[in-house]
Amino acid sequence: MSKMEVKTSLLDNMIGVGDMVLIEPLSEDTFIENLKKRFDHNEIYTYIGSVVISMNPYKSLPIYTAEKVEEYRNRNFYELSPHIKFVMSYVAAVCGKGQEVNKVKEQLLQSNPVLEGESSTSSVFVPITLSIYLLEKSRVVKQPRGERNFHIFYQLLSGASDDTLKKLKLDRDFSKYNYLSLDSATVNGLDDAASFRTVRNAMQIVGFMEDEVQSILELVAAVLKLGNIEFKPESRCNGFDESRIKDKNDLKEMCELLGIEQSVLERAFSFRTVEAKMEKVSTSLNVAQAYYARDALAKNLYSRLFSWLVNRINESIKAQTKTHKKVMGVLDIYGFEIFEDNSFEQFIINYCNEKLQQIFIELTLREEQEEYIREGIEWTNIEYFNNAIICDLIENNKNGILAMLDEECLRPGTVTDETFLDKLNTVCAEHQHFESRQSKNSKFLTDHSLPHNCFRIQHYAGKVLYRVEGFVDKNNDLLYRDLSQAMYKANHSLIKILFPEGNPAKVNLKRPPTAGFQFRASVGTLMKNLLTKNPNYIRCIKPNDKKAAHIFTDSLVCHQARYLGLMENVRVRRAGYAFRQPYEPCLERYKMLCKQTWPHWKGPAREGVEVLLKNLQVRAEDFAYGRSKIFIRNPRTLFFLEEKRRQCLEDLATLIQKIYRGWKCRTHFLLLKKSQVVVAAWYRRFAQQKKYQNIRSSALVLQSFIRGWKARKLLRELKHKKRCEEAVTTISAYWHGTQARRELKRLKEEARRKHAVAVIWAYWLGLKVRREYRKFFRANAGKKIYDFTIQRIMQKYFMGLKKTMPSMSPVDKSWPARPYGFLDGMHQELRRIFHLWRCKKYRSQFTEEKKATYEEKLAASELFKDKKALYPSSVGQPFKGDYVEITKNPKYQKLNSLVEDKVLLADVVSKINRANGKGAPRIFLLTKKSFVLADQKTGQVKASVPLLDLSSVSVSTQSDGFFALKLKEGSTSAAKGDFLLSSDRLIEIITKLHRIGAASADRNQINIDISDEFLVQFKQDKVCVKFIQGTPKNGNGVACKRKNNRLLEVSVPSP
Repeated sequence: MSKMEVKTSLLDNMIGVGDMVLIEPLSEDTFIENLKKRFDHNEIYTYIGSVVISMNPYKSLPIYTAEKVEEYRNRNFYELSPHIKFVMSYVAAVCGKGQEVNKVKEQLLQSNPVLEGESSTSSVFVPITLSIYLLEKSRVVKQPRGERNFHIFYQLLSGASDDTLKKLKLDRDFSKYNYLSLDSATVNGLDDAASFRTVRNAMQIVGFMEDEVQSILELVAAVLKLGNIEFKPESRCNGFDESRIKDKNDLKEMCELLGIEQSVLERAFSFRTVEAKMEKVSTSLNVAQAYYARDALAKNLYSRLFSWLVNRINESIKAQTKTHKKVMGVLDIYGFEIFEDNSFEQFIINYCNEKLQQIFIELTLREEQEEYIREGIEWTNIEYFNNAIICDLIENNKNGILAMLDEECLRPGTVTDETFLDKLNTVCAEHQHFESRQSKNSKFLTDHSLPHNCFRIQHYAGKVLYRVEGFVDKNNDLLYRDLSQAMYKANHSLIKILFPEGNPAKVNLKRPPTAGFQFRASVGTLMKNLLTKNPNYIRCIKPNDKKAAHIFTDSLVCHQARYLGLMENVRVRRAGYAFRQPYEPCLERYKMLCKQTWPHWKGPAREGVEVLLKNLQVRAEDFAYGRSKIFIRNPRTLFFLEEKRRQCLEDLATLIQKIYRGWKCRTHFLLLKKSQVVVAAWYRRFAQQKKYQNIRSSALVLQSFIRGWKARKLLRELKHKKRCEEAVTTISAYWHGTQARRELKRLKEEARRKHAVAVIWAYWLGLKVRREYRKFFRANAGKKIYDFTIQRIMQKYFMGLKKTMPSMSPVDKSWPARPYGFLDGMHQELRRIFHLWRCKKYRSQFTEEKKATYEEKLAASELFKDKKALYPSSVGQPFKGDYVEITKNPKYQKLNSLVEDKVLLADVVSKINRANGKGAPRIFLLTKKSFVLADQKTGQVKASVPLLDLSSVSVSTQSDGFFALKLKEGSTSAAKGDFLLSSDRLIEIITKLHRIGAASADRNQINIDISDEFLVQFKQDKVCVKFIQGTPKNGNGVACKRKNNRLLEVSVPSP
């Protein structure tokens, strides 16, 4: 690339439009759409002329490297894509060298993390020395919803060592400190511990001594301790309420950190001394006043510490030269704020933004006018909205809102927020940008969107409703003299510096200036400073409220674009000439469009541009010639030139391709011709080698067949020999068996004969005895003997049954054998009665929870016994229900709160993806009305399906855990299709689902389909899930694999 060639990246391969001035057509919709398009492609910077719009990507981008710094160094504004740098780093990279300069550069770089940790929402102007204008010190005691306190508090608790925290009497738990907002305590992508180490290292480089660092940390810890001091009311005999500290432990530790006597500070929180002339009056503070005093001390302690830090850094980075050269400053200020509840802080912040908008438009117009005059272009007046009337409403020394607020604060008598509002309603009632329901203006008397204790101002960014409550107290911003004197008594070097007014020898009875007065003075100083500079503007926009990457909320961005006045700025820039460029780069870019200027123009660049535009027949009213630049009025003209250039480049590319292809084809042909001879020779060699290999392989095959035939013949002979040997062994075994059976039969016959002889002999002896004793008995003696015998037999039976009674377990099926056949009926009845009694005793030990568990086990048996191979392994496992402890695990507290009914089952399942058969872990929640699937890591709900929409459940007969939840066709939940899940606790999940359906009267019972092949509806397609037995590749587990678009095959290990 030659020295004069310039790549205009705004126009080359640009995504959207790099400069909003060139957008066509211009509307709010096209403006937002262009920002969104560039944001989606990680183009976070966009120009409006010399103004840069910066979109926060909420992620790290590789656009701030040392190579990028060098790429933008010594380049003009329009030469590269829109970009801004980390200013501190860029200054350090492009400034000079030398020992003193390098030292100041390093200290300047390291001052940034120190101030960033201390002030997250201040307005700091950074030339070679640091100046603070606006510190939002109210953030110390109260933060807006979704925002955190100053970073240093979180950095200290996260990054300090245990020994340091012990010295500072702090704990790492954020929740133990009332001043810290917990909803934003941790921020994604922000490492507080690493940031604290950076701050400590930066302090050391800037030049802080170790004792100074320790003193600063002690003051930060003291602020945290202050927030934990709480008060309780205590009634006095005179009827007035006093305040007393509830728990003095935090007060004690704070006093130890700052070296203050506990009794002195405790009295300062309970009493206030008012001095008038030569008299002193001590009054007690009630609880509300005590809390006000505590918060006022915390805010003053932090703000004065920050001011001391700025002065201390300025002393360290002060250069050793007395000559003043060019100054570059950076002003970082919070943007326009519109909350649901807007108070004094939002009022003064929006006032500052009104002033910045005023100076922004004025300087933009001045810059445009100066360039037109410098280039000799005729200037025409531009109409725009001048917000000076709004600034005057707020800051007018006589009738301004801030002046009236100061007047109310200084007025004797009863002063309240209501009296201040009454004064506004009287003075500002007719102002066109002031609205109040209590004013005499009848237009707002029936406006119910405007509460009685509020007033509304129509800012340039829109209407903002301010609640007047707290305006007077926040404007006073009083720190009681007793607290200042208590702080001055501290045995701490830094505290004495921060509270000089506490010195009893220098008592000043003059009332300190109000917060509004100080703020207005700071804004005035800032405006004067800016008017003496040549400012460049960066308009920062948040793409979303979630602080997440890749999310663009159109309504939020549109709201910010309105209150930043970006459309107004574009209209101002487009009112004249939308695009301007020096003649040299313009000619270099478009010279190929004209034969006279291509490829080289030897005359002045302006004459070349004139020839070029005349040749292209561009209308004279669409452009103007300046002294050094060409001015183009309409973006359409620029896009016309770009389209012509694109077509010309395509023609040139085609010509280059044509010549190149011809050369390439000729070279390729010569190479083919040369290579053909070599290829032919190599082929003949290869063919002979191939023929030899074929003959050799044929011989080897023939040899292997012969060897195989011989081996098979030998094998047949060996098998025949082995069968003969086995036959002899079998015959011998059968013969020995026959001999043994014959001998056993003979022995049994002999034993039967001996037994028969003994029986006959016993009967014979009995007959003889009966004949001998018959004469001694009466006729009914036989019955009595029979009854006596039966009675003895029964007695013996019951005594024996007592000793041989089985266990009390209902599953014990053992029972003693009956001794006599005639007892068979009674024996079985006793067994039945004992079993019923034993079951009753066993059931009486059950709790209601255990009964429900056994009922579920019984239901599972009815559903899956002998039907599902997985069922036997589940019999011994109790049904717990909650396997992730969703009510106890803090990770799932938000998920638990989203579920309205009681959770009957909570477990981790795998959701099967039809695309690849792989599973993703999900939390499965089951209630009486629905089931929920949520992400395991974040707890975010992925699907919530009412059980009324569930038609059936399909499972296989195998030992796998796969099951399909099929939804009713036409139901709301069926739009996304059925769910194919996998779980080791399949039996419990389906049993609970079936029991819920059976117990509910308003829904049909859920069908359970047990089959090794079933269909699952995935959105518009039905997929067959087929189960086969086999060995998966990854081991003994179940594997799911996609065969085609209509089949998922699940491989289950063989039992």
